[in-house]
Amino acid sequence: QVQLVESGGGLVQAGGSLRLSCAASGRTASDNVMGWFRQAPGKEREFVGAIRRSGGATSYADSVKGRFTVSFDTAKNIVYLQMNSLKPEDTATYYCAATSRRLIITTMQLLRFYDYWGEGTQVTVSS
Repeated sequence: QVQLVESGGGLVQAGGSLRLSCAASGRTASDNVMGWFRQAPGKEREFVGAIRRSGGATSYADSVKGRFTVSFDTAKNIVYLQMNSLKPEDTATYYCAATSRRLIITTMQLLRFYDYWGEGTQVTVSS
């Protein structure tokens, strides 16, 4: 089993920045891809970004490309989501996810391939 705990959410003005963290524990040696998803009220959960632990390949949703960056600290076993130039439409609960599957870049965005999920952290962007 893998446990994921997100932190770093909060309230920020449009144009501001936040950095989310996701601490992984348990059988993390089997994790191959770590991802971030978000869900706004009344909407489906959607892909934000992901990183392959081996090699560091990343994938991003078009809506966040150039603004968000996913990174992984191997020593601390923490995955980060740096969010810059935040917009009100980025308001959502952000979830960290992990999978042991060897996903290719085009499949990293698929929610169904992730086996482990955190509880989420709320991000609110005011206009």
